[in-house]
Amino acid sequence: MTTGERFALGSTLAGCLVLGLKGAAWWVTGSAALYSDALESIVNVAASLIAWIALRFAGRPADANHPYGHDKAEFFAAVIEGALIVVAAILIFNEGWRSWLRPRPLELPFQGIALNAAATLINAVWSTALLKAGRRLRSPALLADARHLLADVVTSVGIAVGVVLAVSTGRLILDPCLAAATGVYVLWSGMAMISSSVGGLMDAAPEPAVVARIKELVANSAAGAIEAHDLRTRHAGRLTFLEFHLVVPGAMTVATAHTICDRIEDTLKAEMNHLMITIHVEPEEKAKRGGVPVL
Repeated sequence: MTTGERFALGSTLAGCLVLGLKGAAWWVTGSAALYSDALESIVNVAASLIAWIALRFAGRPADANHPYGHDKAEFFAAVIEGALIVVAAILIFNEGWRSWLRPRPLELPFQGIALNAAATLINAVWSTALLKAGRRLRSPALLADARHLLADVVTSVGIAVGVVLAVSTGRLILDPCLAAATGVYVLWSGMAMISSSVGGLMDAAPEPAVVARIKELVANSAAGAIEAHDLRTRHAGRLTFLEFHLVVPGAMTVATAHTICDRIEDTLKAEMNHLMITIHVEPEEKAKRGGVPVL
């Protein structure tokens, strides 16, 4: 089992514990806001399971049908997680509306808040660890799961404050209003997750700063060549695919050009070991205005 898979499985176990605590908080209070928080935790468990399955599939080596590997499976998992969050938001709106029509007093509110606070602390600690692991492993699935949990922490804190206000002021209408506000935030986070994941499925390029650094490294390590042009990059889960044309003097031998290509690849991978590099060597008459000049 890979490190990413272990984190995803840990998320599932932590999610089950958090779901139990938040479910108990809703059960003892009857609060629509705490119900919405518990409902989102169901999505957390489902999302963690999906991330675990995706990471197992993404970890498979390349084969005849998938010569570039299976890493994009993580983006599919992140899209599904986003869709589940949107469904949760819709269910939260429904419960908030029902509570708006028929406000009901909250039972044992402070016991419920205590249970919810314990669940929120678990989520806060685990989401921080998950975010660090996702960045280190360049895993879209783990990063999506971490951001989802962080959104859950924010909503849980807001809900706890709102329940305290509803009890202390006696304004029961605050409970469904807070549930609706939670639904809006959950819906926004789900749509944002879908948007970022679709970018990966559509072969979006890395951040401009990353592309600029790649060009700088190529320019500094291609001594003997003339220029590089038609540089293209795309994300695929943990990997970033890079390809470009390298223009060399027409009289240069194949062996010398190959040595330059090896030097460029070694330089790039020393700083960015997630790169998959393809270099097409061309003679000097193929040089283009606007290419990356060799320093």
